[in-house]
Amino acid sequence: MGRKDPSKRNPVAMRGPRGIEKSATGIPGLDEITDGGFPRGRPTLVCGSAGCGKTLMAMEFLIRGATEFGEPGVFMAFEETATELAENVRSLGFDLDELIRRKKIVVDYVHIEASEVEESGEYDLEGLFIRLGQAIDSIGAKRVVLDTIEVLFGALPNVMVLRSELRRLFRWLKARRVTAVVTGERGDGTLTRQGMEEYVSDCVILLDHRVNDQVSTRRLRIVKYRGTTHGTNEYPFLIDEAGISVLPITAGTLRHAVSDERISSGVPALDSMLAGKGYHRGSSILISGTAGTGKTSLAAQFADATCRRRERCLYFAFEEAESQFLRNMRSIGVDLGPHVRKGLLRFHASRPTLYGLETHLSIMHRAIHSFKPSVVIIDPISNFSSGGTRSESTAMLTRLLDQLKSTQTTVLMTNLTSGAGSLENTEVGISSLVDSWLLLRDIELNGERNRGMYVLKARGTAHSNQIREFLLTDHGIELQDAYIGPGGVLTGSSRIAQEAREQAEARARGEEADSKRRALERRQQALDAQIAGLRAEFEAEQEDLKRSLQQQASNEERGRDVQRKMATSRKVGRQAGGRKRDTESEAR
Repeated sequence: MGRKDPSKRNPVAMRGPRGIEKSATGIPGLDEITDGGFPRGRPTLVCGSAGCGKTLMAMEFLIRGATEFGEPGVFMAFEETATELAENVRSLGFDLDELIRRKKIVVDYVHIEASEVEESGEYDLEGLFIRLGQAIDSIGAKRVVLDTIEVLFGALPNVMVLRSELRRLFRWLKARRVTAVVTGERGDGTLTRQGMEEYVSDCVILLDHRVNDQVSTRRLRIVKYRGTTHGTNEYPFLIDEAGISVLPITAGTLRHAVSDERISSGVPALDSMLAGKGYHRGSSILISGTAGTGKTSLAAQFADATCRRRERCLYFAFEEAESQFLRNMRSIGVDLGPHVRKGLLRFHASRPTLYGLETHLSIMHRAIHSFKPSVVIIDPISNFSSGGTRSESTAMLTRLLDQLKSTQTTVLMTNLTSGAGSLENTEVGISSLVDSWLLLRDIELNGERNRGMYVLKARGTAHSNQIREFLLTDHGIELQDAYIGPGGVLTGSSRIAQEAREQAEARARGEEADSKRRALERRQQALDAQIAGLRAEFEAEQEDLKRSLQQQASNEERGRDVQRKMATSRKVGRQAGGRKRDTESEAR
């Protein structure tokens, strides 16, 4: 019956920054903008025109109190019976009959016919106080709802009596220390028909259900809240099968946590263009381009990569039904069906004109909160321009991006660019807010139309500045290396023809180089032979010279030997002659 885990609820009343004790409503978003809930022990006026959700908000406040905060409540109705109320809220997931049976809630229907009411003497509410007091005491109620107050006071023509009885009613509720919600119909130029309830209430909440361009949107505004701070903007809120949820306006400060972790885009070549690592986790990515350039295919690859990491992906599709999307992606080898069956991939497909922008935002907020994905894909965001003005679309997407960044959820958005406008622009004006921006474009050359892709920006990443050819194959997306021809980037058959020409030229240059190399080798061989002949001749001459020198040395040595022999011979002769003369002398 409730969306939240009761164990996580704090039954103790919250206290605002100025000491105002508060009772949490349990309605998602409403406690945030009221800074804790409605004022405890004081009356709160919920007013608005017919069909804006006053009774439902009051009933949900009562049911949440009984089921999540241990605070029983009394619902005093002046227009609908208990049976009618139970049937109305059953479609929203609330079992009012069971809560009545368990004495968590008392529903008291008081029938008042205006034609039967006559003012005579002093108008007295004592009967109502007795009846309401008994209902409160029967279950120890802490919360009270009066729906709607116009029925109670509508037949009183005397303004002074009306003002007096209103004050008396509100004082009685305060004296009983119950947190009361009083609903009221909006008047002509005033918040309520009597125009007085807003002055005696401590908190006034105005609900509005407006229709612009045949699209309806519900909004909420806190007109006043005594003694505490509160949100002052208009906030969209949603009523669906889970009750009411309020989506606050984006925060004024930028305090999002960031991550250095990188996750793959699902296309390895694209990851290499992003410093080889892919996207930053928790970042926002925009893929823009004209029709047929492959934006959705690139988003599908990212969804596939996310689910392969065993992470959840929530895909908001605004142009194709889930079955059609799955069939189309199988044609490029991306089968997302198994991820859907495993619960890792969930689709939310609808036409952008089905709701107003704020309702779309509320529905997306609730789907994200329920599924808790790590990646959200919105395909495409350009369709939101049909649901409001450019500023409204920008504000809606800015709030969504802030919400996703606050939870470190990675978001990838596609944007259809009009062929007549600038490619580096978006109709919803969020290009300056995204962290990474990929631009796909058609390249027309020689009668062909091919795809190209480049990274326009990637904050915090040293990304490639090249234009890569983008191919959709039967096994996924391929990015060809940048190929620059004489006239710029070439793709398709022009690229193939240019590659063939360059290959032929390269072969011709190779053959010419081979011919020159062979001629050079022959010349080298001739030179080597000539050098060898000269070297042999040189060696022969060197050998002759060596022999001549050796012969000369030998001759010189023989000459010296002869000289030595002759010298020896002369010396011997001289010695023999001396001895002969001495003999002759002795004889004489």
